[in-house]
Amino acid sequence: MKFTEITTLGELKASGYKSKSIKDELRDNLIEKIKNKETTFTGVHGYENTVIPELERAILSRHNINLLGLRGQAKTRLARLMLNLLDEYIPVVEGSEINDDPLQPISRFANELIKEKGDNTPITWLHRSERFAEKLATPDVTVADIIGDVDPIKAANLKLSYADDRVIHYGMIPRANRCIFVINELPDLQARIQVALFNILQEGDVQIRGFKLRLPLDMQFVFTANPEDYTNRGSIVTPLKDRIGSQILTHYPVNIETARKITEQEAKVVESQNSTVVVPDLARDLLEQIVFEARESEYIDAKSGVSARLSITALENLLSTAERRALVNGEDKTMLRVSDFIGIIPAITGKVELVYEGEQEGAAVVAYNLIGEAIKSLFVEYFPKIEKLKKATEESPYDDIVSWFFNLQDGFELLDDLRDKEYQNLLKDIAPLNDLLAKHQPNIQEQDQFFVKEFVLWALVEFKLLSKHRLTQGVQFTDPYGSFIKDI
Repeated sequence: MKFTEITTLGELKASGYKSKSIKDELRDNLIEKIKNKETTFTGVHGYENTVIPELERAILSRHNINLLGLRGQAKTRLARLMLNLLDEYIPVVEGSEINDDPLQPISRFANELIKEKGDNTPITWLHRSERFAEKLATPDVTVADIIGDVDPIKAANLKLSYADDRVIHYGMIPRANRCIFVINELPDLQARIQVALFNILQEGDVQIRGFKLRLPLDMQFVFTANPEDYTNRGSIVTPLKDRIGSQILTHYPVNIETARKITEQEAKVVESQNSTVVVPDLARDLLEQIVFEARESEYIDAKSGVSARLSITALENLLSTAERRALVNGEDKTMLRVSDFIGIIPAITGKVELVYEGEQEGAAVVAYNLIGEAIKSLFVEYFPKIEKLKKATEESPYDDIVSWFFNLQDGFELLDDLRDKEYQNLLKDIAPLNDLLAKHQPNIQEQDQFFVKEFVLWALVEFKLLSKHRLTQGVQFTDPYGSFIKDI
């Protein structure tokens, strides 16, 4: 007989089922996964050698855990993935508000039911997916919300006095007995509410309106906190920190490859967009580099952090920008362009906190400049470095391209809604640009060549070899000195 087919306490005892605490469940199942070389936290990238080993050590130590890190660092996701380390089902006394273990009941309801019915006490089975409770800490959270309070309606219906513990209405924490309980943004919780957690974490005592209930709750607590909160809004009171076994620091991806995995996994991309828009590898790298630049920018508040959600929403915007152009032009397929990155500016401005200097520049200007800085950083990985100072006699691989623009009568315009064929023909006309790619990027895929060509033009602007002007419907590239000399 399967455990889940058991319906009474007597059958459960006869089956040989043994109860274990939630922390022991997590520990035992983690040990099995490690022995079997299984991935313990699937879908989380970049933490393989840092956060995950620390988290596993905390679970093996049977600790309550605090995940400390900036926004968008998968703290809540890690807590939710701990569900996979629980047993698939556990027995519960039927009707119990606090998931009483039939073999080790703690509530008055369960004890009286077992005393009355003995081995015929009905039990149900709780799936691990139901063993997760989460509370976002906000200043308006009360002790009644998370621990409980006296329920006057219950007292009236049962005709009981307020001195009877049966009039208690349990809060979120007792109702999450034998579950993983997550409190997000712990510093936002008022100090007096944090104090109410002391005994629950240490001794299992619950105090409600003068009732001292000895409820040895069996729980795995996971807290998340942002270091910014310690100074801006609140803090974790010291005695509570002392009762949390392990504090684990999370971090952002350390390289573009890891960041790309996260973005591509999380971005909600419609299948039709994948079939419509051709996205070069360089474009995906550029998108992630923009986020890396944002985290280093002097205009953006580093304490606030730059969430991984920036690159996720930016990718969605980027594909939508190209898709919209294809729809406008009635084309079934289009290639992503560097100018499409203008479409991600709304995704950037909504995800970053600017310092005073950034506010003076303006969010849109800061976002636009981040694109330029990212292009500048990636350019040297594909093409020869552009020296700021060189002798007049020294030749540069880019001299011919600059000369081409110098000899141009009018500026070179790339409009946003150009059809793909027109866009390609314009870039093909820049012969020195074709030569540069043939020499330094001979193995680049044909479908990616046009993106790389435009990428070179944007990079030459960043290195002050060309000028770029934003038009209402596109961009114009010119020689920075040509028009001035011609006027003279």
